[in-house]
Amino acid sequence: MASKKILLIGAGRSSNVLISFLLQNKSKENWELTFADANMETLKSKVSSKDAHLVTLDVNNNEACAELVKAADIVISMVPAFLHMYVARNCVKYGKNMVTASYVSEDMQQLDKEAKDKGVLLLNEIGLDPGLDHLSAMKIIDSLRDAGAEMLNFESFAGGLLAPESEKDNPWKYKFTWNPRNVVLAGQGTVKFIQEDRYKYIPYHRLFRRTEIIDIEGFGRFEGYPNRDSLKYIDAYNLRGIPTIFRGTLRRPGYCRAWNAFVQLGATDDSYKIEDSENMTYRQFINSFLSYNPTDSVELKLMHYLHLDQDSDVMEKLEWLGVFSDKKVGLKNATPAQILQKILEDKWSLDPDDKDMIVMWHQFIYNLNGKKERRTSSMVVTGEDTEKTAMAKTVGLPVGIATQLILRGEINDTGVKIPTKKSIYEPVLAVLEAYGIQFNETTEDWV
Repeated sequence: MASKKILLIGAGRSSNVLISFLLQNKSKENWELTFADANMETLKSKVSSKDAHLVTLDVNNNEACAELVKAADIVISMVPAFLHMYVARNCVKYGKNMVTASYVSEDMQQLDKEAKDKGVLLLNEIGLDPGLDHLSAMKIIDSLRDAGAEMLNFESFAGGLLAPESEKDNPWKYKFTWNPRNVVLAGQGTVKFIQEDRYKYIPYHRLFRRTEIIDIEGFGRFEGYPNRDSLKYIDAYNLRGIPTIFRGTLRRPGYCRAWNAFVQLGATDDSYKIEDSENMTYRQFINSFLSYNPTDSVELKLMHYLHLDQDSDVMEKLEWLGVFSDKKVGLKNATPAQILQKILEDKWSLDPDDKDMIVMWHQFIYNLNGKKERRTSSMVVTGEDTEKTAMAKTVGLPVGIATQLILRGEINDTGVKIPTKKSIYEPVLAVLEAYGIQFNETTEDWV
């Protein structure tokens, strides 16, 4: 049997476990592997040239990208989201299937007809979130629908956090486990969802004060704040007419109230640059948002502005971050968001012995056989170390498994797709269980 050629483009942090998966299954599945990245040193740090063909690639170089795509049977695109289209267009042009963890963009969706005409599958949103959320939620939604249930409520939360043993002396109980910039800019724009048949909107400046508490057995309490747009999942999950649909992000209790301090200050703004930012200290950065007072300290002015008590846990969290220190920012022409990211990276970068944790939780409330019931589904995955993180596992394994199933002919759809169909989510979830990624479900009567 002829070998199947897999091209992986992009070998960043979230690709670590995916690369291991491909290498582990290479011989059994008779795969030939080509890994391409803009940085050859990154590739060499993760894989030996005897195990895979390593190529330096600038995705913007269309000719070089096209040559690699033409030689492959399937392409995995793990490049930054804005670069996927360079890969996808070549995949459609040369009749190659593509798998990616990123959201379907408008440009990507426009390739749907051409991809179908060419018999090409462009499978998107098959990572963590989006990805595992689709797989796990649709499994339950379809089973309830098949049983004749009337859906009343769907809520879904996910978060990348620290494993309990790594929270230790960190009052935020949080560190960066994915792109720091995305964390700093999270929630900007207006949040939209439906609650009891009424459209609800939360402006950014109120977002982190509208939280929900969630308990997960064995792992304690979490707080969830709303994601930007829950409404797009109504059609994606075939939930037209559902009275309540709400999606959010999980953190440990207390995080959101403290993060709201940065939002209220304006420290997460990315729309303008601060003059002479490279010579500014962290303390001066915070002070730049506060009123002038020749005698009051920055701390006192901040407490007055945000109506905080001196012994507030918010002040404890801010002081722990070092925002009142005289350390230089050292970034030229930086936006407030970029400066805040720099400050956070000092304390929120994973230490060598840290482990991360991914938590996902769904709630379904429905009428079935004359009774109102509530079903919850939760997943917790803990990382092994700072390389094989829970984030890398839950992003990389669904991508790798989907690639494997497509090459085996067990997934054979065409066009631009996300994994909401039983023919995709069922086999992927089955394989994920063998890797310790599984959901625990409970059902109870609900009033």
